[in-house]
Amino acid sequence: MKIKVLKLMLPFLLITLAGAAYFSEKTDRDAILIRLLMEGINQIHYQPLELDNNFAEKVFDVYMKQLDPRKRFFLQSDIDQLMKNKLYVDEEISQADFEFFEKTTKILLERQEEAECLYKEILADPFDFSKDESAKMNFEKRGYAQSEEEWRERWRTSLKYQTLTRLVDMIEEQEKMEEEGNEAKDGEKKEIKTFEQMEKEARERVGKSYANMFSTIGKLDREDHVDTYLNSISHAFDPHTGYFPPADKENFDIAISGRLEGIGARLMDRDGFITVTEIVPGSASWRQGELKEEDVILKVAQGEQTPIDVVDMKLDDAVKLIRGPKDSEVRLTVKKPDNTTKVIPIIRDVVEIEESYAKSAVLEKEGEEGKLGYIRLPKFYAPFNKKEEGRSCATDVKKEIDNLSKEGVDGLIIDLRNNGGGSLSEVVDMAGLFIKEGPIVQVKGKRSRPDVLWDRDPSVTYDGPLVILVNGFSASASEILAAAIQDYKRGIIIGSGEATFGKGTVQRFIDLDRAINDYNELKPLGSVKLTIQKFYRINGGTNQLKGVIPDIALPDIFRYIETGEKQQDYAMEWDEINPLTYKICDDCLVDRKAIVEQSQGRVANSEIFSLVEANAKRMKKQREKVDYTLCIDSFRAELKQLEEENKKYDAVEEAIEDLKVSLTKEANEVLQKENVKEDKESSDKFLEGLAKDAYIYEAMAVLKDIKASKN
Repeated sequence: MKIKVLKLMLPFLLITLAGAAYFSEKTDRDAILIRLLMEGINQIHYQPLELDNNFAEKVFDVYMKQLDPRKRFFLQSDIDQLMKNKLYVDEEISQADFEFFEKTTKILLERQEEAECLYKEILADPFDFSKDESAKMNFEKRGYAQSEEEWRERWRTSLKYQTLTRLVDMIEEQEKMEEEGNEAKDGEKKEIKTFEQMEKEARERVGKSYANMFSTIGKLDREDHVDTYLNSISHAFDPHTGYFPPADKENFDIAISGRLEGIGARLMDRDGFITVTEIVPGSASWRQGELKEEDVILKVAQGEQTPIDVVDMKLDDAVKLIRGPKDSEVRLTVKKPDNTTKVIPIIRDVVEIEESYAKSAVLEKEGEEGKLGYIRLPKFYAPFNKKEEGRSCATDVKKEIDNLSKEGVDGLIIDLRNNGGGSLSEVVDMAGLFIKEGPIVQVKGKRSRPDVLWDRDPSVTYDGPLVILVNGFSASASEILAAAIQDYKRGIIIGSGEATFGKGTVQRFIDLDRAINDYNELKPLGSVKLTIQKFYRINGGTNQLKGVIPDIALPDIFRYIETGEKQQDYAMEWDEINPLTYKICDDCLVDRKAIVEQSQGRVANSEIFSLVEANAKRMKKQREKVDYTLCIDSFRAELKQLEEENKKYDAVEEAIEDLKVSLTKEANEVLQKENVKEDKESSDKFLEGLAKDAYIYEAMAVLKDIKASKN
């Protein structure tokens, strides 16, 4: 049987994948997939790599990290054995040979089988929590176990620590019950358990979570392991290039659609931990308010049922536990960035699409004249199909500006914090709302000359003082808009942090099923997401890696924790191309140095920003912690100390006394007309959040400085 090749069309590229001769005599799924994957990447990827020793080392490192991120299975001797194959990985990939894969998988499965027996053995007997010993739980700061004895000890202390955390939760819950009275709602007495009973139950809970984990591992077949290997090969090119098995692609499509059912949080598997990367505006999580970006989900419970541990669980399986029908309850046990844990109950719902759109408010400061406008933009949305009707974020922002103008505002804040990007054309149109005309961004493929995207409309919707708010999670399209405003000197960029995310690349999906007409019995083969272009600013520099450096950098909770593109393995480098000719906004020129100094002076004397700075340092210290006590008295003392420290930072979440926020007259009329309870609650939550936001408060002060500088 011969493979019939299809041509895959992309907006800027055309490739023809290899024919039958390229596959030699191999017709199995693995060989077909790896050939299709490598041919597609080499022909389309912005920066293809030579299949040499350097590439082999990258694949090896990524693959080891994906297989055993917490270094709980492999021993150093296993790694040493696999290292003998390391420099031949590139040759095996080019020949569709899976010797290295087979050898690695065999060792991994053997170690997992040994670990499954070991955890049961360890959890069979009670732990002594009076001993003064500790567990090294920071896997990033440790290597692989050097011996069988060290490996077993790591498992023992890890299991003991996990049992301890559950035991303390049970003890504190019982102590609270005793303080309040141990009578249940139905009048029955709640059971008072002994320490020994709770310790046993805690071990059983840990055992149950590991039984679930090993059950999941046991269900993985060869195809699953090959998929992981292919993904490791893809990630060696850059962190945004990846192989998507059919189920993963389906999940990706659900995640980027306009309608999400469940809790409304985007999740990522980071080294075995399910991490929240985004809270979808208007979703159940957003309305509940306690789940935040960078929270790590440890356990999932359906209402009052026993929680299931999701650490090291497949993301797909964890998502299945978290998703559920509308109006049902899920309880998430999460670890906050400062290492405290919290149980967050969320009533599942369908995302309110309206909350994904631009929203505005009127800002006032008591004792001062004048009003300022505020627009939050969660993402750069556009109609999925240009032939169909759909909302455009540039059009919506223009409408919000018009509504704010009717309110008499004389300054504007555009909030792009946590905006991960979206439509490129919308960025260009939106930038055009603030400048007369000119280039906005350059887009370059690997072989093409830069394509310049222009604002050719000389009209300006808003020409007053402008501030753009960004943070370390403002990415892609957000960075394009912020960079354009900065390069034209059209406004002041204020960042909660030192820089934006730093993603300056463009990806496209290729459906591998379209690459071949035959082998229908092996389909679906999945998709590959490829980095095909780079964004460049009009000044010639790319946003990649460095992000956009704000004009004014404010203290941020993640200030001392490395985040963003630069933390990704094998991220593409920063570079620059020729700058464009463009005319800065002469009417917008202000004494930027003075404005920055005035802001720095206010921040230095701000109680709230002092608390943010102190909390950021505390979080860094907690994140760097290596040794965790296994003595119950010491553990509870540390928890109490953390809780007391947390109280110091409550003021950050309090409303700012002289900050007044309100909806526009237009928004209020729509709200009254529709009279929907959920919309009213959503608007109240929106305004409540603004009234507590010190970054918005400082942006208002900067707008005042801009106006004063121009007078």
